[in-house]
Amino acid sequence: MSKFAPIDLQPFDPHSRAARGHGGLALRDIDPEAWRDIPEDVLTDARTDSEIAREYISHGELRPKSVANTQKELYRFLTWCREEAGKSLRQLGVADLNAYKEFLKAPPADWISTTKWPRSDERYRPFSGPLSDASRRQAMIAVKGLLAFAEQTGYLRRDPGALVKNVRTASASRITRYLTQEAIGLALATVETRPAETPAALRRRERDRFLLIAYAHTGARLNEIVGAGMGAIYSEGNGRWWMDVVGKGRKPRRLPVPADMLDAFRRYRTAFGLLPQTGRTDTTPLVLSSRGKGLQRITDEAASEALKAVFTAAASAAAARGDSDSAAQLRQASTHWLRHSMLTNHANNGVQLKTLQETAGHASISTTAAYLHKTDNERHDEIMASVAGKNVL
Repeated sequence: MSKFAPIDLQPFDPHSRAARGHGGLALRDIDPEAWRDIPEDVLTDARTDSEIAREYISHGELRPKSVANTQKELYRFLTWCREEAGKSLRQLGVADLNAYKEFLKAPPADWISTTKWPRSDERYRPFSGPLSDASRRQAMIAVKGLLAFAEQTGYLRRDPGALVKNVRTASASRITRYLTQEAIGLALATVETRPAETPAALRRRERDRFLLIAYAHTGARLNEIVGAGMGAIYSEGNGRWWMDVVGKGRKPRRLPVPADMLDAFRRYRTAFGLLPQTGRTDTTPLVLSSRGKGLQRITDEAASEALKAVFTAAASAAAARGDSDSAAQLRQASTHWLRHSMLTNHANNGVQLKTLQETAGHASISTTAAYLHKTDNERHDEIMASVAGKNVL
């Protein structure tokens, strides 16, 4: 068996026990001998670590957007248990889980591939490199969630994860991953001048232009725009245009749409052979694939990669003209940087934090306050003015 053989972590059908292969019977009914040592109060029929992982993923507490990430983390963990620790979940102790936390800092070279191969491909590897502290924290949250569930259902007698501390992450008092208006303008100019000699190239250019403008203006999260429909952009007839999105916790928000975003939307629709404007009942995906036939939604990852390509090209353009600061920003930028950029710029331009909190969909206004750099900038300017006025060295 390959070291990185696929593990079935697909959720069970919540409405059918037969989907678990039990034919509607509990395993203790099928093979009573195998279950003679299992207490009667056990709340699961899982017999293997992968089965209890599937039950955990299926149990309804995970949001739909969290399922894929949890599958990824549990695949890594269960593979590590088998290949590195040589243990099942029932054999793990606190020291093993702490060892896994350290493993995530620097996975061995044979666990890493910079190419994202499908899991069915023998070249697939679970990691693209070491994980940051924030990513390690999320990985351990998934692992500890599984172990807690396994104990609660009786699959595990004790939960070793309860004694393992969470990964500590540095909490920055200010958001620093944002693009200047100059860098965003350069990215926009880069995508606008992209050659479009074929219909597919035109569709791709206009879609990516719309995405860049939409994220920069609305501060929406990646999946909030990708998951929307064409009818999400609308007017109520008073000259104001809005975009409806669904955020964390399935909470709806509506975001103001400025004129240049509306223009980009209409150009984008026209490139795909659609009328410039649509109605609110239009469920056509808002973010479309430029390839193939039909109007197909692209994935979150594909949308992210599309904008990453724009940022990379813009970084090269910035470097060519000697703007090393913008080039450095753009090389690191991701779609989420546009969210940070929008909130930072509006916070520093005097927009009320309560307004920004509602626009961003933040549960706490303290999260929104992290985008307020104006006081820092004023403090910096005051010190620099003092330095310029007096030779203090």
